[in-house]
Amino acid sequence: MKKIGLILFALVLSAGFIIAQNDKKAPKIVFEKAVHDFGKVTESAGSVSCEFRFKNTGTAPFLIQRVQASCGCTTPEYTNEPVLPGKEGKIKVTYSTTDRIGTFNKDVTVFSNVPDSIYKLNIKGEVTRK
Repeated sequence: MKKIGLILFALVLSAGFIIAQNDKKAPKIVFEKAVHDFGKVTESAGSVSCEFRFKNTGTAPFLIQRVQASCGCTTPEYTNEPVLPGKEGKIKVTYSTTDRIGTFNKDVTVFSNVPDSIYKLNIKGEVTRK
């Protein structure tokens, strides 16, 4: 009888922890788009840029910890300030076209304070001669 009582107590306690974790405030973001296609751009442009806009639809501030490009030809810029719930933010990505004739397809990875979530953004296009 003591075993059954102990098991029931453990189940009730576990259920309480699960419910408490689900009520925890957490940020959640939604990007307007995750891929940007530059189309054809000339090498003489030097560089091309785009912005990835997002909105925090969660209940806690969203903080970008770091943004990592897949190579040195791609440069991301972002704000270090938290994006409050209901507010919008942006990540600007610049691609250098100098000496890079041909198609490109580059990834940008966003690391944040959202547990177990990594966001992938992508830019693509084709650089043509001057």
